[in-house]
Amino acid sequence: MGVVRDHPELALFLCLSLGYLVGRIRVGPITLGGICGTLIVALLIGTRHVSVNDDVKTVFFALFIFSLGYLAGPQFFANLNRKSLRFFALCLVELVCVLGIAFGLAKAFDLDVGTASGILAGAATESAVVGTATEAIAKLDGLSPSQITQYQGHVATAYTVCYLFGLITIVLFTSQIMPMLLRINLADASRELWEKTRGGVRGLEEDEREALPRTVGRTFLVTLADGRRIGELEASRGGAVTVEGVKRGSRVLDPAPELELILSDLVQVVGRRAAIIATGREIGPETPAVPGLDTPLATRQVAVTEKATAGSTIAQLEQTHPEFRKDGVYITDVLRNDQQLPASAETTVQRGDVLTLVGARAGLDRLVAKIGAVVKNDTTDYIYLGLGIVAGSLLGQIVVRIGDIPLSLGTGGGCLVTGLLFGWFRSRRQTFGAFPPQAANTLKDLGLAIFIACTGLTAGPQAWPLLKEYGALLPFAGIAMVLIPASISLIIGVKLLRIEKPLLIGAIAGQQCSTPAITSITQVARSSVPLLGYTITYALSNFLLPLTGPVLVGVLGA
Repeated sequence: MGVVRDHPELALFLCLSLGYLVGRIRVGPITLGGICGTLIVALLIGTRHVSVNDDVKTVFFALFIFSLGYLAGPQFFANLNRKSLRFFALCLVELVCVLGIAFGLAKAFDLDVGTASGILAGAATESAVVGTATEAIAKLDGLSPSQITQYQGHVATAYTVCYLFGLITIVLFTSQIMPMLLRINLADASRELWEKTRGGVRGLEEDEREALPRTVGRTFLVTLADGRRIGELEASRGGAVTVEGVKRGSRVLDPAPELELILSDLVQVVGRRAAIIATGREIGPETPAVPGLDTPLATRQVAVTEKATAGSTIAQLEQTHPEFRKDGVYITDVLRNDQQLPASAETTVQRGDVLTLVGARAGLDRLVAKIGAVVKNDTTDYIYLGLGIVAGSLLGQIVVRIGDIPLSLGTGGGCLVTGLLFGWFRSRRQTFGAFPPQAANTLKDLGLAIFIACTGLTAGPQAWPLLKEYGALLPFAGIAMVLIPASISLIIGVKLLRIEKPLLIGAIAGQQCSTPAITSITQVARSSVPLLGYTITYALSNFLLPLTGPVLVGVLGA
């Protein structure tokens, strides 16, 4: 242990490797996850008085919180509208409940500010609160350095215990108990909602693929369409097909609308499968692939930047832009942050969403120019990243006093705000400020893991005395602070807001910012439909919950 004590880099990466190994242990549908596992290992190693410089913790927390805000920014601002107001109400329920319960427990059991903040962070299963709360404790007036260290240690210990019980509770409550309370089979209800939004088309299971894809290309031999113009042929199908090529003898002709077909022409047609079949009956028999008429379907990943598109459903988007049908372009996937959404007719498109478009190359390029920009996220723009964190750190230094209570965002809150703004602005202007989702997620996860490891190492010596003093209270708080807001949200969501039940279950997991919960829900549902509710509340709560740490510390420390 002496080697680890003398070389803090060994301690950090030992906590990470062993912590993520512990986090993989599965009991039924429950896994602790790498962050909680890292904190447990760090607390154990920290009992041997192994520590890391506090500056390391601050730097990595800034990277984590900025990346978190950057990823959530586009959807956070997109959801600040009347249509999403009902989901915003669920986030308010969460905020009021966790703050109220944490404050009530602190007063009832005379808890110090660190323990109360740790209960808030752990029971809400929001790791970012650990950072914002510990940072706020360091700025409290009248505390000695030893008291600050002790209270910050209490944050980590209380967080660990409450997180464990809060995590188990939210996963079981949302994925197992809520469907029973709502008297639904989650898989059947999700499939029915999917079919409803897709006009009665059966949804696919997670391990299924379409045996008959909707977008296809076929070649036909002209025997029936002698004398017909290309434009007339495309118009007869309402723009659901496009002619991509015509081969006459050894020559490949430009398929202009005025071109007349003659007997024995070979015609390549691309479009919806049903329309292709109908068109073939008008042209002649289908033929095998023909050299020279093997034009492939192009694919583009496009970030939505068009203002008029934001808030439209996919069905409305296709109606607004006739190029979809005219040029044979189709939306096959919708990516929102790192969540894959169903590309159904009723899926709402927001600025910053990445749409996968498939179709003929010429039409595809024309459509991309109208609705967005081709995603170019191959390298990180470190100028943009660095300026964002600098701006966040400066913003966090501003202190506002409400009476005798000093409130400030701190580095964590400041970088969260600038991360939201920089991520939102990037979604509207895709020509600069690249921060690939893979890179952002890596920095987010690594930053949080290093921060948690540093916090756990520092908190190790204070862990056991706190557990002996409040051992029974912490598990109770972890369970209660999940069940109370989740139950209230369930009642409000069904009785007042009338949110569709699969979406409501996903939204409640999102208000708790619980990725393990939504993972378990989608496994039970065998569908990504609950994600449609989860992404809205997750984006809102990811911004709002970290701000509760400084608020609680400010109120209790006044």
